[in-house]
Amino acid sequence: MKRIILLGAPGAGKGTLAAKITAAYKIPHISTGDIFRKNIKEGTPLGLKAKDYTDKGLLVPDGLTIEIVRARLSEEDCASGWLLDGFPRTIPQAEALDGITVIDCVIDICVPQERLMQRLTGRRTCPVCGEIYHISTHPGADCAGCGAKLIQRADDTEETVSQRLETYNAQTLPLIDWYNAKGLLVSVDGSNTPDGVFEEVQSTVPL
Repeated sequence: MKRIILLGAPGAGKGTLAAKITAAYKIPHISTGDIFRKNIKEGTPLGLKAKDYTDKGLLVPDGLTIEIVRARLSEEDCASGWLLDGFPRTIPQAEALDGITVIDCVIDICVPQERLMQRLTGRRTCPVCGEIYHISTHPGADCAGCGAKLIQRADDTEETVSQRLETYNAQTLPLIDWYNAKGLLVSVDGSNTPDGVFEEVQSTVPL
């Protein structure tokens, strides 16, 4: 059984690492955002409740989020384990998750704040084909695929990135101490290459 929580600030590389872990260990990658979208699209009772909040621009309450996570973890593809990304975000959510399931490991991707800023503010997106670049590897102003002018998305500006990191630090960083006290936390160096980070996970995480 591999029941894993993945923690990491915006820009830490959670998506890349999650893809490598789920492919190697053949477990589903469970993102709360994806769960919400799936339930809303399918019109489930939980999805309809969540839609009432999202349509008004409100955060979905913890109680409803927990019920949606509970339902997802009970599905057949989770029988051999799962990788949970985006939940829990707070101590109360973590306490609620403890009442639903047993956690085997919590992986925290550690990246210095300055590096996170560089990664996120350096991203450029093609408004036509959606391709994403970084100024460190693609300094040009045009998309290599379709030739359109690249743009910086609103959520990649320095001001917005700072706000996102502040929110993460305030809400989610306490989880690191909480899970560390439980002996479940494994920290990996997210400054490394994606393959290097995954190799560290393989060598340190008891999977």
